[in-house]
Amino acid sequence: MQEERDDAQVKPGPGAGAPARDGAPHTWRRIASWAKEPGWWRRHGWFAGVLAVGAALRALAMLGYRPALWFPDSYTYIVTVFHPRPDLVRPAGYSMFLKLLQPFHGFWAVTAAQHLLGLATGVIVYVAARRAPRWARTLAAVPVLLDAYQVELEHLLVSDTLFLFLIVAAVALSLTERPSTVAAIGLLLAAATLTRTVGQPLIVVLAAWFVLRRRVGLAGVLLAAALVPVVAYGAWFYAANHRVGLVGANGVFLYARTMSFADCAKMDPPADLRVLCDPRPPELRPPSQEYIWSKDSPLVKLPGITFSKANDDLASRFATLAVTSQPLDYAGSVLSELGRTFAWGRPVYPDAEIYAYYEFPVTPPGPPGRYPAQVGADYAKLYEQGAIGTEIVEPYAGWLRGYQSVVRLPGPVLLVLLLAPPVAAAVRRARGLRHAGPPAWLVPWSAAVVLLVTPPAVAEFDYRYVLPAAPLACLAGALSVRPDLRRRSESGKDFGNDIPRNVRL
Repeated sequence: MQEERDDAQVKPGPGAGAPARDGAPHTWRRIASWAKEPGWWRRHGWFAGVLAVGAALRALAMLGYRPALWFPDSYTYIVTVFHPRPDLVRPAGYSMFLKLLQPFHGFWAVTAAQHLLGLATGVIVYVAARRAPRWARTLAAVPVLLDAYQVELEHLLVSDTLFLFLIVAAVALSLTERPSTVAAIGLLLAAATLTRTVGQPLIVVLAAWFVLRRRVGLAGVLLAAALVPVVAYGAWFYAANHRVGLVGANGVFLYARTMSFADCAKMDPPADLRVLCDPRPPELRPPSQEYIWSKDSPLVKLPGITFSKANDDLASRFATLAVTSQPLDYAGSVLSELGRTFAWGRPVYPDAEIYAYYEFPVTPPGPPGRYPAQVGADYAKLYEQGAIGTEIVEPYAGWLRGYQSVVRLPGPVLLVLLLAPPVAAAVRRARGLRHAGPPAWLVPWSAAVVLLVTPPAVAEFDYRYVLPAAPLACLAGALSVRPDLRRRSESGKDFGNDIPRNVRL
């Protein structure tokens, strides 16, 4: 009966299963007032220790790899800083983030800000799981604070850290009913979508969460707050590129995805699509991304740029035909890619070059090779107001490399975190316990699943795409440890429902 006693102490009230009307201001006030609480260290000491270690790791990254680590995408983002225009491949949200930090005249400010966002994400996870036992809350924050690959990702000049923070903040605030806070959730989701387009389905997920809680009006507020900025960006994209959407590469990426299984003998494509066929059997083909960037790709060989409207439309038609002609092959390919998420090891994928970008390097990376990246490098020098590159400083860099070789979140652990909440809910339901409302773990769990499934379904598995889902899976796991439950009596009524609300504990 301990579960019921714990539940009584937290006063579930109507619609319990999610925290009651906390609101964003209350959440941030709670974080700000921690240090003033009597006995703070006694109650939150373990988390404070984890947070301190996470801060130390990020300080080592700043000392060991100065000022930042580079990725091929970095240069495109920097070009957009100086020439604000919607890119055909990547939305401009991260470029606007870089623009805000440009007055500091150094990429050290970008990596410092991203490391602070990583630490803030850990704090948000801990606070959002406040109904769970403290040990569960602390463990939920460990991966985002201590995973070596998370620290390395924050030191890369890519959009993922900003996207992670925005999504976790939106999910954490979703356990509220205040219209002002719901509007903030919508704006966070819009910012996330304009940082990485994989954020689009999460707008639907969180709106559905409020509908499930019978708060249809709040769902409308969320959708309005999210869609107004997204539609405005779409209008800007159309004005600049004369195309509908947020990016102009969806067809290209889906085409590349289908090339892991597409068989033109089965598809029987029309003549204009046959130019995109690859005569090699699927098992002998390169990774999917090569069909976007390699000069030997059938798509890249077509006239014009790869992401022109004509080429993107052609690629989209081919991909649609491949999926509809070979649905089982497509499903099997997606599951195979998704399975890489839960592998115990970390095998090289999709190729050695991309894989190496996610490791703290021993030697400084070389200059960019592709022409667009070379153009971006020139603009990066303007941003830095000097030479660019990565200075590796020992022994700090060596300490981080050693740490990265042993400390990460293994794939099977992530799988257990995803399976635990629904399995625990099924077991409790079989015991006669049920949630007094939609379970609080459902929204971070759903968001984590969407973030894990979407890239293998429409593009390709990539290790960095897993990291934004990990804190959400951990939050869901923590919230499932001590959910708001009520025991169903033999008469079929919920136990305690006959007690007047004003005298309930």
